[in-house]
Amino acid sequence: MALPKIAAPQYELTVPSTEETIKFRPFLVKEEKLLLLANESDGEAEMITAVRQIITNCTFEKVDPEALALFDLEYIFLKIRAKSVGEVVNLKLLCEDDGETYADVSINLDEVEIDWNEKHTSHIELTDDIGLMMRYPQFDLINAGGAEGGETEYIFKMIKNCINQVYEGDTIHERSDFSDKDLDAFIESLTSEHFQKLQEFFETMPRLRHEVKFKNPVTKKQNKMTLEGMQSFFE
Repeated sequence: MALPKIAAPQYELTVPSTEETIKFRPFLVKEEKLLLLANESDGEAEMITAVRQIITNCTFEKVDPEALALFDLEYIFLKIRAKSVGEVVNLKLLCEDDGETYADVSINLDEVEIDWNEKHTSHIELTDDIGLMMRYPQFDLINAGGAEGGETEYIFKMIKNCINQVYEGDTIHERSDFSDKDLDAFIESLTSEHFQKLQEFFETMPRLRHEVKFKNPVTKKQNKMTLEGMQSFFE
């Protein structure tokens, strides 16, 4: 005789970049196991794989984590985590006023949102008739760091992966229309001013960010810290 199945509660959230409403459920034991195994391995690749699999499972396979922008993925995972093991997380944060005391701080994950910079745009004008349409970096790319080839190679790899379209007047070149070699030549032909515009895209793009105010238990002085990225909310 088959054992009974316990129905998990369902919730809704809005994907920040698309404003699409999706349904999700909390972690089950099988997702908790994925996280525990990833933590035990102490490997970044294993954790990325675990996070993606958990999002796939908990959104009933309706969301493709491979297609998510980094901040979308982090936001969705944080909201799933909040409904799974509790909305409040307790962290120990270093007090900046003395640089040595740690304070116990409680954070409500339901209050953590995406920070949108008003100056940010995905449309980069290089000349009067030439420009770029950018897409946001994904979780595995932005967490790869400069391990392979150094920081400079990492920056260029990031730029290449995030150029979605190149337009010239009314002509639009999709990413599938040109090779990596063509793209390398195009990027290397840019001026310093053009390159600065590309850097501004990454510097101002949306981020999972939350400002925390807390008191130093020793000096009694008020402190302020900005937590950024999914990892900041877990010890």
